[in-house]
Amino acid sequence: MTGPDRLVAGWQGPPPAEICIVMLSAIGDAVHVLPVANAIRRSWPESRITWVIQPVPHAMVRDHPAIDDFIIFRRRRGIGAVHAYRELRNEMRGRHFDLLIGLQVYFKAGLIAALTPATVKLGFDRARARDAQWLFTNRRIPPHPHQHVQDQYFEFLHWLGVDPEPVTWDIRFSDEERAAQRNFFDGLDRPACAMVVATSKLQKNWRADGYARVLDVVEAEYGLRPVLVGGPSPVERAIADEVLAKTNARVVDAIGDDLRRLMWILDGSALLISPDTGPFHLCHALGTPCVGLFGYTNPKRYGPYRNFRDLVVDGYAEFPGEEYPPAPEYRDGMKRVTEDMVLEKVALAMERYVRPGGTRG
Repeated sequence: MTGPDRLVAGWQGPPPAEICIVMLSAIGDAVHVLPVANAIRRSWPESRITWVIQPVPHAMVRDHPAIDDFIIFRRRRGIGAVHAYRELRNEMRGRHFDLLIGLQVYFKAGLIAALTPATVKLGFDRARARDAQWLFTNRRIPPHPHQHVQDQYFEFLHWLGVDPEPVTWDIRFSDEERAAQRNFFDGLDRPACAMVVATSKLQKNWRADGYARVLDVVEAEYGLRPVLVGGPSPVERAIADEVLAKTNARVVDAIGDDLRRLMWILDGSALLISPDTGPFHLCHALGTPCVGLFGYTNPKRYGPYRNFRDLVVDGYAEFPGEEYPPAPEYRDGMKRVTEDMVLEKVALAMERYVRPGGTRG
């Protein structure tokens, strides 16, 4: 079932009773899955949705109302990888899905599709499926020019006949998390401006002295309390320490390994300043204004979806006003990002989206 007639057939028959979504890894990618899951839940409320996912993004979506079940894939390297796939195969024993949606184009996701008992295995067209991932699917969405990643995921909904609108993320917090959030922000003397100063991808990172100057202005001119957030990797910790050493602002250091805590800090902040990384996409999904620093990745493909596009600091463009397509290509553009460019977007965010007192408008 790999002929061209299978590329555009679309979903036939009644709604699938059992659906499996395969998206394993990055937090940002998991954020983009949520509108897909929500749309399926609206259109097919009786369908049962299972998500194959890795532990870190699972912490973000573990209680999401659109998902009925999770299968945790604990990826390992070397000989441990064999064990991980064996665990997955055991997890799949006794299950059968009417529909598998393969949103990830890598070989490891293809192997998971191969191990998953499903009647229809829907994946990308051959041109976009990497590592021969198309070999593990028996239906494929039609070829399409490059576009924003969120719209690319919506191509699966179009094939299925599911309307993606309205686009919603519906991230929720428990009563205990809301209480912890209130306690945290009650302890601040002013509204918070969250800031991510580093990612694990070195090419996405900006200069520590640039962040330090921006923090100074955020506090002195806009009356916000800077709060550093992010993950616990050595790279992030080292850059954060350098920023803290260079700024005159009184900064709250909230960097750590608690993803749910990071989420409610982003949710309660007046503003986020961040490069292209998982917390940036989380913040956008939560509705918090986010100034995004882009230079390595293409903001037309990986930037904020619909909202807050006016807050993108575009170092990806090689010259102001450059017209470029939403292609998945990388550039050495973070060096083009200046403090003035970032502060211009901070001023715009405060004017358009943040009310006096730090409430979002």
